[in-house]
Amino acid sequence: MATGGKSAGGGSRGGKDRAAREARERARLYKARAELHQSQRRRRVRDNVIAGVVGGAVIAGIVVGQIAFYTVGPGAPAPSPTGTPTPTPTMTVPVSPTPEPSATP
Repeated sequence: MATGGKSAGGGSRGGKDRAAREARERARLYKARAELHQSQRRRRVRDNVIAGVVGGAVIAGIVVGQIAFYTVGPGAPAPSPTGTPTPTPTMTVPVSPTPEPSATP
């Protein structure tokens, strides 16, 4: 006569098997959750590093673009005339020798 999977003389043994099986299942689930948590943590760290590098590169590109725009591009100030004087012709006065005193008045 079959009694639902239990052997004829080991009624208490079936309870131990079930408890051991449930303990193994709990341990397996715990290990799977721990591995999932660890992999999610690694992925978050990796994603944060990638986001930081990409964000830094974008900010650096923006700064370089602004510097280039305002120093070389259309945002650069137009050069204004400096107003350098043009040389004008000057009258040259002939240099005469200084007069020497004469003996006759």
